[in-house]
Order: sequence, then C-alpha cells, then structure tokens
Amino acid sequence: MAARPVSLDDVRRARRTLAGVAQRTALERSRHLSRLVGAPVHLKCENLQRTGSFKVRGAYVRIAGLTPGERAAGVVAASAGNHGQGVALAAALLGVRATVFMPRGAQLPKVAATRDYGAEVRLHGQELDEALDAAVGYARETGAVLIHPFDHPDIVAGQGTVGLEILEQCPDAGTVVVGVGGGGLVAGIAVAVKALRPDVRIVGVQAAGAAAYPPSLAAGHPVTLEAPATMANGIRVGRPGDVPFPIVAELVDEVRTVSEDELSSALLLCLERAKLVVEPAGASPVAALLADPAAFGERPVVAVLSGGNVDALVLQRVLRHGMAAAGRYLSLRLRLTDRPGALAALLEVLSAAGANVVDISHVRTGAGLGLTEADVEVHLETAGPEHCAAVRAALAGAGYPLMP
Repeated sequence: MAARPVSLDDVRRARRTLAGVAQRTALERSRHLSRLVGAPVHLKCENLQRTGSFKVRGAYVRIAGLTPGERAAGVVAASAGNHGQGVALAAALLGVRATVFMPRGAQLPKVAATRDYGAEVRLHGQELDEALDAAVGYARETGAVLIHPFDHPDIVAGQGTVGLEILEQCPDAGTVVVGVGGGGLVAGIAVAVKALRPDVRIVGVQAAGAAAYPPSLAAGHPVTLEAPATMANGIRVGRPGDVPFPIVAELVDEVRTVSEDELSSALLLCLERAKLVVEPAGASPVAALLADPAAFGERPVVAVLSGGNVDALVLQRVLRHGMAAAGRYLSLRLRLTDRPGALAALLEVLSAAGANVVDISHVRTGAGLGLTEADVEVHLETAGPEHCAAVRAALAGAGYPLMP
C-alpha cells in the first residue's frame, strides 16, 4: 500500500503554523437535533472562522510552506468565493501578492470580500472550471504558485486541524459528519480523528446533484461528473482530488447524499433554531441528520458547519425554498370570476384558515382567460404540512378549485 500523503504529524505541524492565525471555532450543542437524532449533536462552527469558512486554514499552511523565491513570485487561485477569500487573507498575512480568478457570475459580496482581503480579483468565464483554466495559465506565464482549493497535502493538513479541535472539544464523539466537495476537509479531519480515535465514524455528505465520490469510490479511482448541479456552490465539485481521494477511500466510513430540499431545510433550521447563518454547503451535514436521523447511533455526533458566506439574495431564495420544503410556504393558483369583491372574498377564506399572505398576483387578461375571469397566484406562509392541507381544504370547501 502506498504511503498516505498526509499524516497526523503533518496535521500537528499545520496546527503550530496556524497558531494565532486560525480561530479555534466554537462547538455548540443543538438541543433540537439532539432530540431528533436521539444522541447529543454538536455543531462545529467553522462558519464563524476568519473569512467565514475553514478555507483559511489550508491556504495559510500552503502559502507559509513556500520558499522565499516562490513567495516572491506570488500566488494565484481560482474560486467562486470561500477559497479565494482564504487565499487572499493568508497571502496578506504572509506578505505575498495574490491574484484570484473568479467566474463572472460569482456573488458580488464574495468578490468584494476577496478584494478587501488584499487580492487582485480577475473575473473570467462563466463557470469555475474556466476561472481555474485561466489561473493555471497565469501561473504558467508568470511563475506564480497555484494554490489549489483541496488537491495538495498542505491544504489537507491545514483542514485537518478542525479534527484536532473536535476531539478536544468533544472527547466522547462517536460520529463526525462533514460536507464533501473535492474532499480536502473530510480527508484532513479523517487523518486527525482516525489516528487518535479509530473508533469514531466519519461520514461525508455530498449534494445529490454533485456527488462525484460515490461513483469514484465504487470505481476505485476519481470519476468526473459531466455537469454537477446544486445550490451548494461550496461542494459543487465535479471530480475528487487526487490527494484526498485515497485518504477518503481508506478512512471515511460512508459518503451520503442529500437533496436540494434537504439542504434548504437544513439552512432554515440552522438559522431559526441555532441562530447561525450558514451557506448551503455548510448546512449539508445537518441536512444528512434531518434526512435520516436514526442512522447516526447513540453516541455524540459532531456536524461541521464549514462556511457561512451566503449572499443575502441567495439566502432569501434558499430560505423560501426551505420553508416550502418544510411545508411552511404554500404557492397556489386559482381562477376567479372577475367581479367586485371576488378577491376580498378569497382573502377572507385564507384569513379564516390562518394563512398569512406573503404575496399575491391578480391577472385579468391573458391567454385562456375568459372575459369575466381572472387568475390569482397567491403565496402563503403556513404553520406546516397539516396547516397546508387545512388551507387547501378550506378553499375547496368555499368553492375555489385549485389550478395546477
């Protein structure tokens, strides 16, 4: 068997390198998730780390390990957000020039934050792969060192410091649940945790639309997805990294997948119950707990909230999606007779049913509409699935047929 590319000693050296740089993030008990799972559940709050994610750990260790000549040439990275911010801050702290290529569709707050941390940001292409190609080309032309988001031993070792903190903060941990993109974070945590506590179960979580690890593990080598798709940009990676893949294959006990509805519901739960702002990728471990709470045993569970960098507009859409997935947001279409008081009568029925009207659209002209007809689309806030059913029943009882 080939030597593992990252060892516990590497992670411990990374921790010494990160002293005074990376914060020791909080471990918060979640009473709601504990009741649901039937075991103590703790949230490891890397969303509260500097730059809003764990990424600064690996980026700093990687750049700190460069030779003076390499530092003088500068560093370059490609990122849609979190990695770029981590590289920008790490480079600034070490006095190294940083250039970050970001896709043109990157969220504006992430672009602004990367610049604010001191990097030169260049927008290129529409997808992260295009930005990465540009970064590779820039490195070739200028001699700048490419700082990969997950595919380097120093990056994996830096991320592994999260695992050391988890064992110190929760010595009796039985399971650690981690979101997985390229695999740097889960590989680093697995190296640290399994070396010190081989009995601890490590569970990786991927978005179902960007789950490259299950087929890769089945094949025994990294497999590339043609078009990974998920709202969780932080784990939308089409191919496992060559460095983390053998570590994951050896040390990670299971890789689960979660749906977009489950991601939305998890983000909503983190915000409402834990009072923590988490991006969809960061909420993926919580999504796995919600999807199958009985699967995590009776020993304490630690869910790693890997990041909290989410654009306010994206957060609004995801929260609405999460409310709908939880049965607390209901969208309906109805056809009314267009006469005075018809809309008011509909609203009286909704009010009596206890539904809160968030938005309403009233259309009197359009294809398929008769001269005396109007289409109404109404968006409601409800108390849950049973309340949704009661609202629908109230409308049917009042003679309002619902349209598809």
